[in-house]
Amino acid sequence: MTGSFSALTSLILLLPLILFMFVMVAISVYVRHKQAGKNFVSSYFVGNRELGGFVLAMTTVATYSSVSSFVGGPGMAFQVGFGWIYMAVVQVTAIFLVLGIFGKRVALLARKLNAVTVVDIIRARFQSDFLAAVAAFVIVLFFCGTMTAQFVGGAKLFAAVTGYSYEAGLILFGLTVVIYTSIGGFRAVALTDTCCAIMMMIGIVLLLYYVLKAGGGYENIMSTLETNNPELFEPFSFGNMPWTIYFTQWLLVGICTIALPQSVVRGISYKNTAGLHQAMLIGTVVVGFMNIGINFTGILAHGVLSGTAADYGGVDNIIPTTIVMAMPIELVGLAIIGPLAASISTISGLLIVASSAIIKDVYLHWADKNNRVVTPARVKFLSMAATALIGAAVFVIALTPPSLIWLINMFAFGGLETAFFWTLLLGLFWKRANKLGAMLSMTSGTIIYCATQAAGFKIFNLHQITIGITCSLILFLIGSYFGERSDDKTLNLFFPTK
Repeated sequence: MTGSFSALTSLILLLPLILFMFVMVAISVYVRHKQAGKNFVSSYFVGNRELGGFVLAMTTVATYSSVSSFVGGPGMAFQVGFGWIYMAVVQVTAIFLVLGIFGKRVALLARKLNAVTVVDIIRARFQSDFLAAVAAFVIVLFFCGTMTAQFVGGAKLFAAVTGYSYEAGLILFGLTVVIYTSIGGFRAVALTDTCCAIMMMIGIVLLLYYVLKAGGGYENIMSTLETNNPELFEPFSFGNMPWTIYFTQWLLVGICTIALPQSVVRGISYKNTAGLHQAMLIGTVVVGFMNIGINFTGILAHGVLSGTAADYGGVDNIIPTTIVMAMPIELVGLAIIGPLAASISTISGLLIVASSAIIKDVYLHWADKNNRVVTPARVKFLSMAATALIGAAVFVIALTPPSLIWLINMFAFGGLETAFFWTLLLGLFWKRANKLGAMLSMTSGTIIYCATQAAGFKIFNLHQITIGITCSLILFLIGSYFGERSDDKTLNLFFPTK
């Protein structure tokens, strides 16, 4: 669609996005000013643990939702029908589970240990600097893959809808998110995530309204689909949605996401238990509305688009094409903010956790063990520099986007889940869990997952997450039963007797 708009029209489309990006940067500058004089590490990486329920819910939802949720997901729903919604609905439980299972537990431990990151808690639980270093490495490695997917997906969407080039979109929103995250840290990320989540919901409502209008109403679209595309109403879509996709996607984007570091760290940041409970409720409602709403819109797009997904260049082009064809031109610029907000909120959330892995979990821990004095000014400089450099590196990779970028995104999700799911779940809730079990699970489990991905090896045609998560569990149990028991001091700290 590039070049389909006049220069004036393209500029009009760009104005709402430019204004939105300006607001993001302004928020980060304001936050940095307000946080002046407070403990920098705590304020920069967890917002001084002051998040209220609404902001906690929105930042968790925004980080969990990515550009693929607003582009690839509804595109697949367009192609296979309601089966995709039945599969994706498991994501509705994600926020409730991550905050319900890990939220209060992680918060209490973080305050007791004065922990700022998930890696801090893993180090304290298993008393292993090596395991902590591996965890930090895994976070940075797989986060870079996920962030690359967000940069590329967002820039392609921008180019498809506005008529500007891919590079222009990458520079506009890519550099903006790196700048405001580097300046404002976690607190700015949480507040900008809230703005992003609100814009996502506004975008979904607008698009749904105009799709229904363009298609002649809900009943007209549904009756046409029943006649022309009956397979869209069948759970397995006449073979297009096999049970293997249901099972692996329920693991990959549902159950196992509760242990993603970028989500678990939200448990360290909330202010009080009332806020946590409020966030669980709000987050579940919001993610349910967004997840079901945008995928349902993908099905309804048949009322606007008469061809197949292949006719429009693939599933990733369904939503961009629908936005342009169904919505008034003066609202297209506003509608595109929603999916782009999903992209930048995910990037910002990953960036701040990745930089904390390098600065807090590796460098500052090393300095402390070696009695090196690190001034607050140096900590501030290195933290902001690390955030900026990681973002810049991913930005450069995205300038020449690798192929199969969405597979890379799913690969990164699976790698993080393989590494952290059992390490966090068993480590925080099972006394018998020990250092050897955690080390075998995280290192060997992740290597096995990556090796099967590289070889294309599958069992029953299931995604390799099934192999990774199973092997990591077996290795954890073997290590925990044959390795040394955790010392009494650690166990009393994590499992105090009443």
